[in-house]
Amino acid sequence: MNPILVTGGAGFLGSHLCDRLLADGHAVVCLDSFLTGQEANIEAMHTHPRFALLRQDVAQPVAFPVHQIFNLACAASPPQYQRDPIHTTQTLVLGAMNVLELAQRHGARVLQASTSEVYGNPLVHPQHEGYWGHVNPIGPRACYDEGKRCAETLFFDYQRHRGVDVRVVRIFNTYGPRMRPDDGRVVSNFIVQALRGEPLTLYGDGLQTRSFCYVDDLIEGMVRMVRQDHEAGPVNLGNPGEFTIRELAEWVLRLTGSRSALAWRPLPADDPTQRRPDIAKAQSALDWTPQVSLEDGLKETIAYFRRVLR
Repeated sequence: MNPILVTGGAGFLGSHLCDRLLADGHAVVCLDSFLTGQEANIEAMHTHPRFALLRQDVAQPVAFPVHQIFNLACAASPPQYQRDPIHTTQTLVLGAMNVLELAQRHGARVLQASTSEVYGNPLVHPQHEGYWGHVNPIGPRACYDEGKRCAETLFFDYQRHRGVDVRVVRIFNTYGPRMRPDDGRVVSNFIVQALRGEPLTLYGDGLQTRSFCYVDDLIEGMVRMVRQDHEAGPVNLGNPGEFTIRELAEWVLRLTGSRSALAWRPLPADDPTQRRPDIAKAQSALDWTPQVSLEDGLKETIAYFRRVLR
């Protein structure tokens, strides 16, 4: 059977997905430009007989036989995707078209890793898949928010007009081992700052909320989404437990034993004040509910960063 293609396969989520697919007995091709992906994430896979690495930007056409595609390619944190917003949009829009064309040629099922950012700064709480969002189309985050929204548009147009077998999941904040220390996401920021004895940086009043899903739970949801035959999506994947950013900082300080202070900064433009998934659709269509508590997930993530920061 042809391999499964994972774009962005050397990234945080992509490398965990490659691990899972190999463990399930599949042949895997990891495509990554290494703009934000890390060699260390896939180092142990290089000697696996069913693993292959393709160094390529997903914005360039892809041409080899595939059985399934997981499209995860794109920087996922604001500092990363705002560094080159034009390239971010190219990655999301041209990348979506390239994997869809590949899927059409080979009759492959293709999953788009979309994001809760399609909901913008939501006026509905919690966010369900029928909510169209509240997004600033010309703001500094638009390259990612609108790029992901356009990718979803392409996926469902290819489904309707060209018969491509698509799946779309909307990923809420996910954390765990293999996050980059410098990626700018709140969990990794807090853990790295706490372990280094630096002040933990909070924006605004710290009362904005997020829901944090451990990586193993997220990967399980993605795999279930591709394996089932009845729901194309979009389907929210995230942990519905809701915490303020200040509560997260307090968890990290307690679990690391750090004496770091809190440092306050102005809230960035278009930063959502609330974010929590309604996962009723995932529960009914995928029989999926997150299993890992925030405390247990943070312990695993802190242990990882203790190793890499030595």
